[in-house]
Amino acid sequence: MPSPMQLRIEAFDLPGRDCAAGPDFPGFANIHVAVQRRARPSELLDLQPGDAATARWTFDCTATRTGESVELTGPYIQGRPGERFIYLSWGTVDEGGTFTMFRRAKLILGAIEPATVEAALAAGRLVARLGLTDAKGHPLCARVTPPRIAWSAEKAEAAEAAEAAEKAETAQPGA
Repeated sequence: MPSPMQLRIEAFDLPGRDCAAGPDFPGFANIHVAVQRRARPSELLDLQPGDAATARWTFDCTATRTGESVELTGPYIQGRPGERFIYLSWGTVDEGGTFTMFRRAKLILGAIEPATVEAALAAGRLVARLGLTDAKGHPLCARVTPPRIAWSAEKAEAAEAAEAAEKAETAQPGA
């Protein structure tokens, strides 16, 4: 049976708003990054500037048991069953606000330890933490797997809010 779950990406070490040209990199200005919607490359979740101290994206997904594994699906999860991933799209933003993609990082969901996925199912949220600057100082691209990305489970906000409300209610005398 499908279960709702949140997926959160927490990024740090962004490369900057401008990256100079170098070997195999033409250089870009006014760089931004966002999560790309499945089958809709122009639909981006929460565009973040490349010089932000940190960036965070949270979205809902569905976890479905398929035999001994868990398949994650949702509007921001790409790929076929058994080959799921999330795209972080890098691009420039012009004066008119138009985003033009120049590269993507592919966060590979199949590289997550099964125990972590199980813990996230129980807690309600799967969290990815990663730096977004590659070894050359450019925006991170290509396949991203551990140890470059760390996956963990956390209690989802909805569960946190319900738990806090319950505590507040029981703490009040006569409630």
